[in-house]
Parts: sequence; structure tokens; C-alpha cells
Amino acid sequence: MDVSAQIEAVYDTLRRRNPGEAEFHQAAHEVLHAIGPVLKAHPEYADARIVERLCEPERQLMFRVPWVDDQGTVRVNRGFRVEFNSALGPYKGGLRFHPSVNLGIVKFLGFEQIFKNALTGLSIGGGKGGSDFDPKGRSEAEVMRFCQSFMTELYRHLGEHTDVPAGDIGVGGREIGYLFGQYKRITNRFEAGVLTGKPVGWGGSHARTEATGYGTVFFAQEMLATRGQGFDGRRVVVSGSGNVALYAIEKVHALGGLVVACSDSSGYLVDENGIDLALLKEIKEVRRARLSAYAEAKPGAVLSDRGSVFDVPCEIALPCATQNELHQQDAGALVKNGVLAVAEGANMPCTPEAVEVFRGAGVLFGPGKAANAGGVATSALEMQQNASRDRWTFERTEDQLAGIMRQVHAQCRASAEIYGGDAEDYVLGANTAGFRHVADAMMAQGVI
Repeated sequence: MDVSAQIEAVYDTLRRRNPGEAEFHQAAHEVLHAIGPVLKAHPEYADARIVERLCEPERQLMFRVPWVDDQGTVRVNRGFRVEFNSALGPYKGGLRFHPSVNLGIVKFLGFEQIFKNALTGLSIGGGKGGSDFDPKGRSEAEVMRFCQSFMTELYRHLGEHTDVPAGDIGVGGREIGYLFGQYKRITNRFEAGVLTGKPVGWGGSHARTEATGYGTVFFAQEMLATRGQGFDGRRVVVSGSGNVALYAIEKVHALGGLVVACSDSSGYLVDENGIDLALLKEIKEVRRARLSAYAEAKPGAVLSDRGSVFDVPCEIALPCATQNELHQQDAGALVKNGVLAVAEGANMPCTPEAVEVFRGAGVLFGPGKAANAGGVATSALEMQQNASRDRWTFERTEDQLAGIMRQVHAQCRASAEIYGGDAEDYVLGANTAGFRHVADAMMAQGVI
């Protein structure tokens, strides 16, 4: 059987064994159809069934999370943790609290995390978790009780050398605090390295909050530099207005770019004078309000619920909201308006059809498993600080982050050139480089 037939056979089996998990199928399809040249060069991977083993999580956990709301009503949510691959280190990946969370979403995120974490060059494996609980509209007490119930089940599977969760959508410093407090209460250990994304005052790392957004911009900057370009004077559109988007905007402004649009679930905001980041942070991080509050406070800003934020003309686009938010028609609009580069701040925000539009038009495209690796990289730096009972300055941590993103970019280009001949094929480069790291470690550790 040739390599292409082997890959198709693996993919067909994956779809059959994991029905109804469209996002997981999509993520696996991208990786499997990129690594063909690697399997041709290394037939020993096929003999050891590395691909088949990579596609099957080492452990899948699903559990009920009962809690009591402020009215005394018992609520029941579902919790997940998929420990996908530990060949390079303890499972590492965030927890997402959002109504859309299901097993397929968690598996797609965990699968992506394997290769993203490998690209950082740090000793971390891949995993992901979360719940269909929605913290929006819930009181502090309700969020605390939910987090305590969630951790009461999950704690037995965690450990600084086993599985180290972090935050994701719906899980910020508040939730991490409640989760860590319950872990400490149950285990009677202040095991700081068991959760990352902690506040700086008790074991967290400077620059962790900013890391994913900053890292995405650093990666885009590296891509642009290969063509002698940069952010200075460029129009930029950022989708989303959560943590990743806010700090992507901050770093773009620091590099001289002008972010003219962002979005949330209510629509998208255009401010031709440039997004007022201080106002946006107050609305999103303090008031936890919608973008309509920005439009009301800022003359000239326009909120729209028609079309897409990607209809706004720009030279650089940073999709930082959620999976499959940027479709083929959005990509077409960006290309028509002269976009130079697109870097994914979210996990798999561009559909496969959109990616093909960008690649066909010669647009620089940074896939999420490379472009948004800054968050998990800084989580690993937080683990280093916890292990040594140390705390680095913001500047030191940001310098480390920038260096890691440069290395990720360099790996992607080098691997793309080796296996495809085109150094600008970052999709091929990210998938093949990440796969090689994990596959070599799996080969060395035997059939486990």
C-alpha cells in the first residue's frame, strides 16, 4: 500500500471510530494530508503505526459536574479532559467553559495541541479539556461552586508531571484561582505547577495573559520580515475581543500598526481612527459588556451586525475568536482588498476552503498550531518558574516568548522547504515539523 492509500485508510478509520466529531475530523485531515512526504522519507513511522497511535488519545475523560445555583436549583453540566499524547512531556492544554464544548471539540483542540506544543521545543505533551458550562451571566459564587465541583472530579488525573491544564475561552484568572484552590484543598499540597495562567501574586508568570496575542503578532511579524515588510503603518483587522484579541491589538499598536476593527458575538466594530484599547479593555475586562458600549462611548465608531469583520479592508488579518469563523467568502473579500498576511490567533479559525484561497493568492498564512503557540509556550515558562520557585520580570518573559516564536517560525520554514520546496508553505511546515518531534519521541519510547 502506498503512503497516500495508508493515510486515507487511517483517516477513514478515524471518521468511522469517531462519528459526529466534525472539528476533530477537520483537524486530523489537515495533519494527515500534510505529513505524506515525511512518511515517504521515514517508512519506519508507518511500520510502528505512529500515525494510528497519534490519532487515538491516550486517555479520554468525561464526567458529570453537579452544582447548585444561587436560587438553590441543582444544575448538571458535563466535564471533559482528553489526554492526547505525552511523548514529549506532561499533557498540556487549556480548559474551555462554553456551551459549544463537546467531546469532538475537545479532541480537535487536544489533537492540535500535540503539534503546537511540539513546535515550542519545550517538554510538554498535548491535551485539552473543558465543560459546556457557560460562565457568562453567572454570579461569582456560582462560578466558584461550579469550578470546585469540576475540580473535585478532575484533580485525581492532574499533577505537575502528569497533566497541567491552563485557561481557554471562558476560563481566565478568576476560574483558575477557584480551580487551584479546590485542588489545594483536596490534595493538601501547594503544587503551583499543576495549573498555569495563575495570577502573578501566587505563582503565575508575567506576560502569560498577553502571551497568545503577543505571540501571534510576533509570528506575523516574522512572516512579513521575510518579504521586507512589517506592521508599521499597516491597517489591521482583529476578530474577537477576548484575551487573545485584546493583546494582539496591544502589540500591533506597539509595532506601529493601526487596528481598525474587532468583533464579538453581537457584531463587529469599526473605528477608523484606530481601536481605543484602554476603552476596549475597560468594556471587556471590567464591565464584561458588549461592543455596543464602545460604539456608544466613542464618536465615529460604528457597530454592525451585517456581513463580517473580514469585510473591512486591511493589509493584515488576525482571526482571534473561535474555530471556523473565517470562511471562503471572507478569505475572498480579504484577498480582494489586498491583504498581505493572515495569522491565526485562535485555534483553527479558518476553514480549509479559506486557507486554500489564501495559499492560492500568495498571502502569507500562519496556521494556529504555529502562530498562536505563544500562550502554551509561556505556560511552560510558568512551569519552569514554579519548579525553581522563581519569578521572572515581564521583560525577561516577553524576550523568551519572542525568541520561541522566532524559533517556531524558523522551524516551519525549514521543514516546509525540506518536504515541499516552498518555505512559505507554513501549513506544511508546521505540521511536518511538529509531527517529526512527536514521532521521534514515540519511536524511542516503544509501543506504549
